[in-house]
Amino acid sequence: MIETRNPRTGQIDYRFQPADAAAVARSCAELRERQPAWWSAGIEHRVATLRAWKREIEARQSAIEAALTADTGRRRISQEEIGAVLHFIDGYAAVAPKLLGPITGRSSAAADVGYEQQYVPYPVVGVISPWNFPLVLSFFDTIPALLAGCAALVKPSEVTPRFVEPLRESIAAVPDLAAILSVIQGDATTGATLVSNVDAVVFTGSIATGQKVGIEAARNFIPAFLELGGKDPAIVLASADLERAATSILRSSVYNTGQVCYAIERVYVDEQVADRFTDILARQAQTLDLSHPDMDRGHLGPFIFARQAEILHEQLRDATEKGARIVTGGDIEEHGGGLWMRATVLSDVDHTMKVMTEETFGPVVPVMKFRSEDEAVRLANDTIYGLSGAVFAGTVDEATRVARRIDAGGVSVNDADLPRAVTFDAEKMAFRKSGMGGSRYGAASMLRYVRKKAIISNEGAIRGLDSLAELGT
Repeated sequence: MIETRNPRTGQIDYRFQPADAAAVARSCAELRERQPAWWSAGIEHRVATLRAWKREIEARQSAIEAALTADTGRRRISQEEIGAVLHFIDGYAAVAPKLLGPITGRSSAAADVGYEQQYVPYPVVGVISPWNFPLVLSFFDTIPALLAGCAALVKPSEVTPRFVEPLRESIAAVPDLAAILSVIQGDATTGATLVSNVDAVVFTGSIATGQKVGIEAARNFIPAFLELGGKDPAIVLASADLERAATSILRSSVYNTGQVCYAIERVYVDEQVADRFTDILARQAQTLDLSHPDMDRGHLGPFIFARQAEILHEQLRDATEKGARIVTGGDIEEHGGGLWMRATVLSDVDHTMKVMTEETFGPVVPVMKFRSEDEAVRLANDTIYGLSGAVFAGTVDEATRVARRIDAGGVSVNDADLPRAVTFDAEKMAFRKSGMGGSRYGAASMLRYVRKKAIISNEGAIRGLDSLAELGT
């Protein structure tokens, strides 16, 4: 049995039996057997099935929300997760028929040759999801894969397993969906077995584990779509609206208690305005409260995974020993058995400190000064990560000029976290060690689950055997 800690109480209050290797293999075999019927039923049927599932999720929303809240220790964001999954169903269902529709054409080299482009889905896609957004990150990739015609096997994190039971009930209520979508519970061993049994794998989580998934996928000769860590920078130019910049950066940095891969985790501010910006940021940070004892009040929930508190403690110790100053916050607090941290602002930081180079995953905002635009860009790009970032300036044009130089997949201008607004529109890849395998945004989010096949026909004469003859001298 795997035991699960409650993030608000610190108590072990949930246990489950992980799926063994035989169960994973059996599930994959059953999904693979049923997948051809799912694909051949057509896109309209798949859209209708996903919309039926949406109605079943809505009917069980209270139960799913309660389980997610127990998993994560926060209610409002659990409600947002459910809303996001419903939004994904609507959004992907709207674009899928056009995106996956038939494409025909004529050869540009031979007038009598025509072609049909066919999209052939991977039979079974495995999805291994993390604990910070248990529901959303289980289905952000699964929904487009299902619409593309794949079957899917999902393994959520063992840290946040409670939502699986009510979610399974919603899936079981739609028989056509239950035939090609399974959710299993387990740990890292279960995940490794999954990779060995599927035809493509999606993993969201740490770089270290992502590398293991990628190696195992290569060994099995299947594609791996990896969405890994981030250390997102924000650049604040002297011309920026400092109140606006501070609000956007702080919101990004502490959302979900900073347990977000695309959180702003390091801030570079023009030295002309850095002290004023830091004062504004600290003042705003001090207005944020813990959601304790009342879960329905406050701004910051507990650490979902207790290990994150240890990581933050170590990063802050390392930073202060090397000369950083904690402007506000900085303590790990225990309330009711849960571990908490208030919004924390650091100054006098540099790249010798772990807090500026390693993923933090907590509500910490380190602020570093720069002297020139070139220095700011160099510092922002001095990282192994490349997920996203932000630039703030007096005009969109000025900020955009700098954003084009940031080596990351999605850069927001005069705000943070804007890629979420273009989920179905613009493609955004993860650069460097933040991921690989194509964009989970825009058209690629669905097309990466299909293989492209060309059916080519000759409607005219064929070349004769004389075409094989050697040319005379």
